[in-house]
Amino acid sequence: MSSTPQIDPLAPCPAPFNLAAYVLDPAAAPGAKHALELWSATGVDRWSYDRLRGAVADTAQALCAAGCAPQDKILMRIGNTVAFPIVFLACLAADLVPVPTSAALTQEEIDWIAADLNPALCIWDGETTKPRGMPALLSEDLRNGAQRSDFQPVFGDPNRLGYIIYTSGSSGRPRAVAHAHRAIWARRMMWQGWYGMGPEDRILHAGAFNWTYTLGVGLMDPWAMGATALIPAAGTDTSALPALLRQSDATIFAAAPGVYRQMLRADSFPALPRLRHGLSAGEALPQASRELWHAKTGTEIYEALGMSECSTFVSGAPGRQAPAGAAGFAQPGRRITTLGADGTPTLGQPGRLGIHRSDPGLMLGYLEAGTPKLPLSGEWFDTGDMVEIDADGALRYLGRGDDMMNAGGYRVSPLEVERAFQGMAGMSETAAVEVEIKPDVTVIALFYAGPAPLPEADLRAEAAQHLAVYKQPRLYIHRETLPKGGNGKLNRRALRAGFEAPHDQA
Repeated sequence: MSSTPQIDPLAPCPAPFNLAAYVLDPAAAPGAKHALELWSATGVDRWSYDRLRGAVADTAQALCAAGCAPQDKILMRIGNTVAFPIVFLACLAADLVPVPTSAALTQEEIDWIAADLNPALCIWDGETTKPRGMPALLSEDLRNGAQRSDFQPVFGDPNRLGYIIYTSGSSGRPRAVAHAHRAIWARRMMWQGWYGMGPEDRILHAGAFNWTYTLGVGLMDPWAMGATALIPAAGTDTSALPALLRQSDATIFAAAPGVYRQMLRADSFPALPRLRHGLSAGEALPQASRELWHAKTGTEIYEALGMSECSTFVSGAPGRQAPAGAAGFAQPGRRITTLGADGTPTLGQPGRLGIHRSDPGLMLGYLEAGTPKLPLSGEWFDTGDMVEIDADGALRYLGRGDDMMNAGGYRVSPLEVERAFQGMAGMSETAAVEVEIKPDVTVIALFYAGPAPLPEADLRAEAAQHLAVYKQPRLYIHRETLPKGGNGKLNRRALRAGFEAPHDQA
């Protein structure tokens, strides 16, 4: 049984500081210990801590030799390979600013991000879509051209810009979320407040490297405490995960609720004597999934609520499971509240979830004209999530205070989806809405008005041209007209209610 390292969640981040040096601190794990194991049908690719540290140092040296200067922004177009975390950490070690992006992005989407970001360099794996007209350095060439080096990480102000994540914004365009190097230090609050993980653990994460949930929970945090990260190879079918949990001797499993739902369709599970518990984040975990998982594995799932702007900050944990229907409790060291319509705290009443500006895991801000700007309501960052907080501190998620949608753990703006269909013949107007198709299962639907229904194949082809797979509608619903409010504004809630009502009665 693993013991979670005891830490002071309020301890300030050391200064000077470097995120990569902290994650790969030699004092945290012996060099021969396995840091990473990539499991595939053909075998296991094992990376010791020494091998990983060497690859990061060599890649950092190669980036500097390529002419990169401190705080240069580096756009990453790398799929689910070990090159992803190596390049990410190498950039940070050299005081560059990595910008990891989803391999699923379309040409149109990545071109927009490149124009918005204006990176100094794009590092490409040779397979994912890269920005048009922008020179790209192959990640394989970068590593092959590296010379064994004794490169030393660049230390500095823990509050300086560390990395950037693009997330959907309510305006319909992705927003650049700028994080400081100190963001990794703040994640220590999760060690006791969510993970229950220690150096002896072997944590299997079912997500892709380029999802921030995987990058943090599946890689960076296990390495920071000297544990072993287990990752299924790209293309591993969900049905193979139960057997992989046993074969890999995983002690903790992490995935999105959708992955749990698919795994639980299996008639039987292998015995998992090493597994202690599961972790879930990205969207609400249905109680039915939690109960079925326990019946099949004899272990609990601990859920967390978070966002790209602050990672996870509310969760259940071993020894403190959240009550039924609740997402969890504020992790030790976190300050949260509910905010009213005027942006001031409304303790004891439902409201929008607010995170105090002092939280060390909170982003520097949204990057605007090259400068991070943090929007605040007084002393609080307004997440837009509607919640209520019980007297005992348990937080219950009530939905979004706006029309943002959730697609398998990714937030998606309806405006971004609707923009993809602008100008399509036979459509006069569109409305993207997240709808429930059965209890605890939601999908993105596109309602559209026009003279007649359009061929679904044409609609899906249009979506595939403009939108990453996870943003594409799963349902296309024709209406003669779309409902409007008194001010003429599109009424997405009426569309959702009208669609879900017949299903509720079925």
